Amino acid sequence: MTSPSRQEVSNLLHAWRSGDRAALDELMPLVYGELRRLAHQYMVRERGGHTLQTTALVNEAYLRLVDLHSIKWQDRAHFFGIAASFMRRILVDHARARKYGKRGGHARRVSLEEDMLAAPEAGSDLVRLDAALRALSEWDARKARVVELRFFGGLTVEETAEVLQVSRETVKRDWRLAKTWLLCELTEGEAG
Repeated sequence: MTSPSRQEVSNLLHAWRSGDRAALDELMPLVYGELRRLAHQYMVRERGGHTLQTTALVNEAYLRLVDLHSIKWQDRAHFFGIAASFMRRILVDHARARKYGKRGGHARRVSLEEDMLAAPEAGSDLVRLDAALRALSEWDARKARVVELRFFGGLTVEETAEVLQVSRETVKRDWRLAKTWLLCELTEGEAG
């Protein structure tokens, strides 16, 4: 089976937004593999023996996506950006529920290097990273969104620029500054 074109996915998203339920039924099989890839990227960063599995993460994100009625889907990249946000939120909520980060329990330094997109380190502390991302969002919401889309969503610079409706250079600059800011925030948290 060939992968669907960006335009095909975008067209189905627009039809779904317009109330065409059949478009959603047609869309989900086309994007399922990519959603699974995103979920897998998240799960390999988690500690060993995690009780949430890739399929469960995809299914929970799917349920949240189909429950969105008022969103105006821009395109494929926007859809996967939102899906990545949901997956991150699900894992953070799951970690909090299990008191994963309680009093720094299994806290580890989180590296936001470019190569982590391809080979992420298992056991990253999502609760600490989530807190740092929320703090970054208060300082500069767009930079936080760039991290979310690039690091968690696995979107390219071009896709991120498309979702945020900014230039590629702006994304590259925001990405560099956000990584530096988060590294300082997370390192400061370890020292404290």
